[in-house]
Amino acid sequence: MRCRGRNDSHRGDVDGGAGMKRHGPATRRKVCFVTGSRAEFGLMRPVLIAIKSRSELALQIVVTGMHLDDARGNSIEVIRRQGWNVDAVVPWQCGDTTVTADWQRAGATGRAIEGISKALRRLGSDMVMVVGDRVEAFAAATAGHLGGLCVAHIHGGDRALGQVDDALRHAITRLAHVHFAATPGSARRLVRMGEDPWRVHAVGSPGVDGIVRRAATWNAAATEYPLLRRRRYALVVLHPTEADDEIECRRAGVLIDATLAAGVDRAVVVYPNNDPGSDGIARQWKSRQSDPRLIILADVKRDVFLALMRDAAIMAGNSSSAIIEAASFRTPVVDVGPRQTGRERSANAVHVQWSPGAIEGRIRDAWNNGKPRRSPSGNVYGGRGAGRKIAALLAGLQFDEHYRRKLIAY
Repeated sequence: MRCRGRNDSHRGDVDGGAGMKRHGPATRRKVCFVTGSRAEFGLMRPVLIAIKSRSELALQIVVTGMHLDDARGNSIEVIRRQGWNVDAVVPWQCGDTTVTADWQRAGATGRAIEGISKALRRLGSDMVMVVGDRVEAFAAATAGHLGGLCVAHIHGGDRALGQVDDALRHAITRLAHVHFAATPGSARRLVRMGEDPWRVHAVGSPGVDGIVRRAATWNAAATEYPLLRRRRYALVVLHPTEADDEIECRRAGVLIDATLAAGVDRAVVVYPNNDPGSDGIARQWKSRQSDPRLIILADVKRDVFLALMRDAAIMAGNSSSAIIEAASFRTPVVDVGPRQTGRERSANAVHVQWSPGAIEGRIRDAWNNGKPRRSPSGNVYGGRGAGRKIAALLAGLQFDEHYRRKLIAY
């Protein structure tokens, strides 16, 4: 089944109404999710559960990228322990994340495209599903598109400067055949980019789908980290923006010094992704391991991470999780530097540049002399049932040649 069976209406009812074709068990549509990072997999969990619940769909999982990196927790084993079946593993060159590694990353991406394409062919996949803007998602979208499969993209149309994030996200948009946008603004942006409106579905972000319920209890989190007190710590997640270890090492030092100077009792620090420059951040965290005010984590379970986010006094750094998910818990966010430039944000997030005084001031304001402020409710990425909506569309839309053969709409 490769994009067969045209749906002349071009629009799908997410609850399975008119224009939705049902697939029997013998012709289940094989949807292959290619994942490259722990954060991405956690964000997609509601979608994966919803796909598994539908008799018309068969879920496949291909693991690559950071999941295979021992230095970042070897999270493929976490996926398996959670009961997910890993259908294929595609090696990805890990380890070198310095400024000289850009060409190596380009080569690793090319090899990954080949490996993913072989996995898709062996698995007999009908669709490739990717999320966001990471290079692993780009490799998967490229392999799927060139292999004649339909590509489904989640979180297209967003904006975030990152390193190559914006370029890769929009490149994936051009390769994708159906889009599941996280906000109405992102959906409109996709149409303005030339995507046919009937390809674009504003469903919300699966990352906020049920996270309040999904988060571990405070008792469970405190059992793992007994030195923590609720609302007395900062959660710090910093990813690189420059492909320069020295710059990123200094920035990590500025951030943690400003955080502790603002008066919080402790800081929980989570290791960065593997973008070039991340070794500098990791080096800074390693040098601080003896500081009793810090709890430094190479990896953390999704439900515990959500609990840490929910019960933090402040979340600081430049992670997309701070922008997308933290608002659901009303946790104040201090977003530092340009990495998330352009991304839509809720009222809980304030932005500062790399100024020690400005960072400390914003964190101190949220800390409020030990009586942490909570932010207004409301999440621009919210909405309920994003996973269910995506799965229903994947099951019901008739991905025929009309879907697969794209023509820019403007």
